[in-house]
Amino acid sequence: MNKQKAIIAFSQSEKIKAGLIWISQTLEVYNSLPGTNREGAELVIKAIVGMIAHEVHLASRMTEDSTWKEVEKHLDMGMVMINSQMLQESGFHLTRALSQVTSIGQRSLTVLKEEGLLGDI
Repeated sequence: MNKQKAIIAFSQSEKIKAGLIWISQTLEVYNSLPGTNREGAELVIKAIVGMIAHEVHLASRMTEDSTWKEVEKHLDMGMVMINSQMLQESGFHLTRALSQVTSIGQRSLTVLKEEGLLGDI
């Protein structure tokens, strides 16, 4: 991974990790909502997962790292679960996506450190 792609991968991984954590927390809140509010929450969840998926696709194209494709697969499965009204099960797939994104971030951070771009972090 070259410096430019490492910078992009690290930046995107941090943004995507935050989104995945937020959506996981939103899924927890969803469980405590009364039935009338769940419809609106589900729309918000779908919208956020869609935005995250767009960021993952962008990262995949910009960095040409095949690991992003794995992240996309987990997000797709998460969205299938959400669309199937199985929101709880989507958490498993979103957690797998988060794990993959964390690995990408760690790898890119290592490259940036080796290039001397981050100092003593």
